[in-house]
Amino acid sequence: MPAFKDEQIIIIAPGSETTVAQLGLPESFTPPRVRVRSRMFPAEKEGEWEPYKVRRRQEGQNGEPEGESKKAGDDDDAAYEEDRVSEEGAVWPIQAGRIVNWPCFFALITHVYNSLNPPFHTPILLITQPAWTPREHERLTQFFFEKFKTPAFALMDSALANTWAYGVHTATVVDVGKDKVDVTAISEFIPHSQGRVIALPDCGGEAMTQALLSKLKSKGFNRDMCEQLKKSPICEILPAGTPLPGTEGANTQSGVSNPASAASTGALGSGPAGAATIGNIPRGPGEDTEVGEDTIPEENEGVLDVASIVAGGKMNEYLAKKEKEKQEKANAKKKGGEAPAVAAKPVRLPNSRREKATFVYEDHALLDTLKNMNLGSKGMAEARAALDEGPQRKTQEEMTDADRDATADNNGSRSSSIRREIEVGTERFLAANDGVLERIADAIHRTISAVDEVNRRGELWNALIVCGNGCRVRGFREALISTIQSKYIISPSSATIFTSEIPSNITTPTGTGTNTPQPQFGPHGGSSQVNPLLLAATTAQNPHLLPPGSNSMMPGMSHNTHSSHGQTPTSVKLVKPPEYFPEYKEVGFDESAFLGAQVAAKVIFIVDQAQSKGYMTRPDYNDQGPSGIHDYSL
Repeated sequence: MPAFKDEQIIIIAPGSETTVAQLGLPESFTPPRVRVRSRMFPAEKEGEWEPYKVRRRQEGQNGEPEGESKKAGDDDDAAYEEDRVSEEGAVWPIQAGRIVNWPCFFALITHVYNSLNPPFHTPILLITQPAWTPREHERLTQFFFEKFKTPAFALMDSALANTWAYGVHTATVVDVGKDKVDVTAISEFIPHSQGRVIALPDCGGEAMTQALLSKLKSKGFNRDMCEQLKKSPICEILPAGTPLPGTEGANTQSGVSNPASAASTGALGSGPAGAATIGNIPRGPGEDTEVGEDTIPEENEGVLDVASIVAGGKMNEYLAKKEKEKQEKANAKKKGGEAPAVAAKPVRLPNSRREKATFVYEDHALLDTLKNMNLGSKGMAEARAALDEGPQRKTQEEMTDADRDATADNNGSRSSSIRREIEVGTERFLAANDGVLERIADAIHRTISAVDEVNRRGELWNALIVCGNGCRVRGFREALISTIQSKYIISPSSATIFTSEIPSNITTPTGTGTNTPQPQFGPHGGSSQVNPLLLAATTAQNPHLLPPGSNSMMPGMSHNTHSSHGQTPTSVKLVKPPEYFPEYKEVGFDESAFLGAQVAAKVIFIVDQAQSKGYMTRPDYNDQGPSGIHDYSL
């Protein structure tokens, strides 16, 4: 078989929420270039699927409702359009990592393949989920060979792909997805199937979204708001034991030595240092507050339902109010800019020390409400300009005709949604407070404890790879490590171990050191001999503590005995991400499995060329059938 080229290789990684793919291997591996939502829509003809919702074009004629879905029997002359935003009636073929609708899944893969527009003679590498069974691997192999006529096909476990991305041969991979978490222990590039945690429920990104919703629903938040809040920079998971802003102990965390002074003058403490900050921090009842007109109470109690106000016939009043507020802010900004800057800038507190913060919410429901009101292009543009609170907002006076035309042309795309600023309190720190981190930590402990090679367990604890789009929440990795340390990490040098192992016939050591028991080496140690397991545990990380001339092996101990704790870890660390992929350093390594798949594809398709049976060729498939895929693996 002729050698493959870099530009011919296809990599596809299906996911519950998003499917990513790429045609060709660039010189420096980059994040996936093709990204589609992992859902399809039933087409007019039974058994067929569409990648987007098909709706009747918004003509507003013949009394037909705008945006009506296409149905069988409609007028053939009616105009239809693809709604690339709506997910009404969507079918998601992958749920919690498992394929639950095979026809829809095959339609999704076909859509992704056609989006790549590949040439002939293209090998395919498919990243598989741990929940997929060997029988499902055969079904996938048959589909790819017979549907796309691929000359070569390979399957790669997503956990193994992550180790290739990080360049390590032994690691514990924690893949956090939308509805599940997979935990895999890999030793010398071989995944341990025994004890592997597959599709752990209620621990993914959706669980954190629902946790935020349960705490903010009473304030008018919906799921879409909580989902966008979770992805915003102000949502953060704090390490275990960190007090929330505004609670007892939070003032000392934020450096406030004199709370009374901070509340009255804005100074963090008393004395010259505190007095110097008076006037530099906004005064008011607490940190980071501002003096100004009292806001409307009903708007502070929860999220204002602007869509209901607009649909209820009060749009003109609300638009006039928003336009007035924007004009006042613009005038205040101009007026303040003319004054000389005498005082220094206010101290900007980090997010973890602020009781309230604001994020920009893209309101799709409000945009749909405006689209259904038949405002016309000009009216639509003016309404959006008045309602939009994003960083690039413009007043009606500032908008040009070109701006209005662009707004009218793009009012159906997701990027042109109306943006609103929404304030959130300390609930934004509670996304993982429903036991998510504890369940993941327990799964990691069970997975590593099930590894037969006891001497490998310490290495697995010190090589954690936390990946997946579900862990994009700020502070997730640090909080998970903190949870593991608080639940499972022990210290072999703690005083409890020493005192509990001292023989009962020896007095308690005094400060002079004269009564401190000394280990007696030799085959016939007396009653004062220190437990050899204790000595092995405490000197494993510090060999210099051993007596001169001795080795780490105690007399009478077999060579199969490990010199450190195997059942309980003494340390836990994250694997350092690689530094030689600048594109991934910018976006993060949450999708590191795709990076590892690119590295593996380069090796098996270009360098190795089937010498180590890394992929299955077309002749192999013709001879062995789909079941032969089990003989070809990385």
